[in-house]
Amino acid sequence: MKLILKYQEGEDIDKVLKMYRQKIELSDLIKEVKKHQEYIKPSQRQRNNFIKARYKQFLKYSID
Repeated sequence: MKLILKYQEGEDIDKVLKMYRQKIELSDLIKEVKKHQEYIKPSQRQRNNFIKARYKQFLKYSID
């Protein structure tokens, strides 16, 4: 995936870096890289989703 950043000559470097960071966030490039760092088996992914759902149910019905 390519990120093309257009800027004018003599533009402030801080402003250009800010535009770069925003473009990366909008493209979900970081999420994609983190997603492919480690392989998670489908059964483990399903188990993780079940644990998250159970935790949300616990929070929803817990008495404060």
